[in-house]
Amino acid sequence: MPEGHVIHRLAVRLDEQFAGRQVGVSSPQGRFAAAAELLDGTRLVGSDAVGKHLLIDFEDARTVWVHLGLIGRFSFGPDAAPTKPATLRLRISAAGRAADLRGPQWCRLIDPVERAEVIESAGPDPLRPDADPQRAWRKLQATRRPIGVLLMDQAVFAGVGNIFRAEVLFRHGIDPALPANQMPRAAFEAVWADLVRLMSYAVATGRIDTVHPEHTPTAMGRPARVDAHGGEVYVYRRRGEPCLVCGTEVAGQVMAGRNLYWCPSCQPPAAC
Repeated sequence: MPEGHVIHRLAVRLDEQFAGRQVGVSSPQGRFAAAAELLDGTRLVGSDAVGKHLLIDFEDARTVWVHLGLIGRFSFGPDAAPTKPATLRLRISAAGRAADLRGPQWCRLIDPVERAEVIESAGPDPLRPDADPQRAWRKLQATRRPIGVLLMDQAVFAGVGNIFRAEVLFRHGIDPALPANQMPRAAFEAVWADLVRLMSYAVATGRIDTVHPEHTPTAMGRPARVDAHGGEVYVYRRRGEPCLVCGTEVAGQVMAGRNLYWCPSCQPPAAC
């Protein structure tokens, strides 16, 4: 499932190509046809993102709410006949360009009240200027669930996915199994600030890079990472490999339904 920075990048790209324009809206697949007919020929006001939710706003206070889920994706290209219309849920087009949505978990037309509920139900998003990290802090203080679980809870940290979870915990030497209410305030604030930096960089570059300068391939004389996600990381998908900092074998287990990775030496129990 895409991490939150991917959704924010989509919002930026949709705005660059379509914001302020009258657009064509269609659903070649037919599953969004009734809503597409209402939107066709109207003005796309702008796009927004909160966590893993994409909100595309049109005139007359109409919003398309998209959640990509595990297999959904947007592609951008010329406004030509689609090669696989049976899989094309939504097409937005203007000025010879088109954005095509396939395979989302959902794509729904919602009103302003529902739009506000989407934002309110999401946790604070490190990529949003209006995020209130104190909402996350209060939820951490109220539970003994592991911090590695809470970081994946979208009602607590919106947009944080499996890569950012593993990497930010490593960068701050925090054991993923640490009960959330035992996390010191200073550690929480450092983690939040780091998420803002790392995720903002990912929005700007399209890469997740989490290693410090002294641990880059060039600095360490090691091969660059080869992975579909791109970027240099400390522990994500490195189970059984030596830690880049101390050489200890990176550990892994399933937590919150996803594979988690950490260094037992750099992230000892109750390290913070």
